[in-house]
Amino acid sequence: MRNGIITNTIVEDLKELRPYAVEENSPLLAKVIRLTYEHIETYESFNIPIPEDEPVEGFEEEPESNGDFDPAESLDYLLSLMAEAKNKINAIELREYSNQLMAYAEEN
Repeated sequence: MRNGIITNTIVEDLKELRPYAVEENSPLLAKVIRLTYEHIETYESFNIPIPEDEPVEGFEEEPESNGDFDPAESLDYLLSLMAEAKNKINAIELREYSNQLMAYAEEN
């Protein structure tokens, strides 16, 4: 990730990884992997920001601008979620990435 996103390498790696997710009967992970490599193939970048944390009640914080993020950092975070996809919190964030990827595709 320190060299940015090498699109052809990550796309091929994700395509090779997806059958393992299917074999492990993990439809969410298989879907996120597919949506991710399709997005990178189409847009030659990863244009999805890291999902925002749910606000803590009684604590107000300035929301970060979705337009100002590091695509490589967001992709790296997504890949770390994929590594532990059975973790309940990670699964929630994987669903959020899935929703954002589908919404981005519909908008563009």
